[in-house]
Amino acid sequence: MRASSVDGRRFSFTSPIDGLELRPGGYALCGDHLGQVHEVQAAEEGRARGAGVLLAEGVAPFHDLPIEAAAQDRVAAWLESVRPARAALDVGELVLQPGLRFALDGTGFDRHTFFCGQSGSGKTYALGTVLERLLLETSLRIVVLDPNSDFARLDAVRDGVDEELASRYRAATEGFEVRRGDAQGPDRLHVRFVDCDPDEQAAVLRLDPIADAEEYGTLVDLLDSGLERSSDSTEALAQKLLQSKRQEQHKLGARLRNLGVYRWPVWSTGDAGSVQDLVAAGGPRAAVVDLGSLASPGEKAIAGESVLAALWRRRAEREPILIVIDEAHNVCPREPTDPVAELATEHAARIAAEGRKFGLYLLVSTQRPQRVNELVVSQCDNLVLMRMASTGDLDWVARTLSYAPKPLLEETTAFGQGHALVAGKIASHHPALVRFGPRLAEEGGGDVPTTWA
Repeated sequence: MRASSVDGRRFSFTSPIDGLELRPGGYALCGDHLGQVHEVQAAEEGRARGAGVLLAEGVAPFHDLPIEAAAQDRVAAWLESVRPARAALDVGELVLQPGLRFALDGTGFDRHTFFCGQSGSGKTYALGTVLERLLLETSLRIVVLDPNSDFARLDAVRDGVDEELASRYRAATEGFEVRRGDAQGPDRLHVRFVDCDPDEQAAVLRLDPIADAEEYGTLVDLLDSGLERSSDSTEALAQKLLQSKRQEQHKLGARLRNLGVYRWPVWSTGDAGSVQDLVAAGGPRAAVVDLGSLASPGEKAIAGESVLAALWRRRAEREPILIVIDEAHNVCPREPTDPVAELATEHAARIAAEGRKFGLYLLVSTQRPQRVNELVVSQCDNLVLMRMASTGDLDWVARTLSYAPKPLLEETTAFGQGHALVAGKIASHHPALVRFGPRLAEEGGGDVPTTWA
């Protein structure tokens, strides 16, 4: 087998197919130079051709050097040389080098991250592994919008974890908080209606400042007068408005009643510990907003939107926070179907475009990449891509995140559970094929039992 490079960065090679050990995503030695293979395909009969990139810097062009699969110790030595000096996140092993551990660069999460994989790919498990290691190896504050209650037990150490590691993890998750809609007291997930901006309140009430000018003006007057702050609940506020002798206030109360918004258990007025408080300065190191515990889609939408809005309002504090949006196609969809989702999408897009300079970093996770707002995805400099059967989705990812080599993206169609292509700053300077696991904490969700079979 022979390889050539015309620029000292990329190489190509030809080889007999019989006995070929070079695989896409694997590592090769071109003479003394370590490279990574990105593509291998059949050429003329009995022959294969391939291409890749050289991982060393300053390599001069070369021609017709022998090429062979790199031994594991050579790959391990290179990975050690690029391993981050701090915040190395041991998340698993290389797929094509079994037993060789791979560490994400935790400092790379100061860039936005796109986490994607179809149902059954192991996406939730892998995301949990990443969050656990971020908690263990960094001091980065984490807020999770969790639609399926998957991360509610992120502080509960699994049985069988090494005791020293378990002790470190318990210390790292001290003060971890979960807010649930079906909880009572300080763990209750609630949104203070009075702390929402006028545009948020108007979105909930489906008020347009032009088409519904009279009612919108009444809402603004209501906020200015402080009437809503004198009410014990949104239901009490609706009753006050319905009993008002002022026609415009009565109409606003009727809107609250007819939409059923005032009955949402997620609302509070003066209660402490709202989601707006949760993300304020001095809040918990890690917090999960369990959207899955809320009963209605409207409540889930306003809870997610309120978190994003509150984080953006306090951006001037410049406190580094990782904002994890799981099932992001529901929180910041490409085509919002209601005013609250539209507002949440605007917040997410604004954070994606401008949030990094304020220390607001996104990690958006989804099964359906084309259903997430494209402005959000296009700002992601990191990619974790698990099994994807849809070639349409893969083509879209390749166009939107062009730094990920397309031949390696195509490899994801044959991935096993827990396998991922990791690219970007978090991937130690090269796209890597990684097998995630094991977890430190218990999983909050779970599959439906198959006893019916």
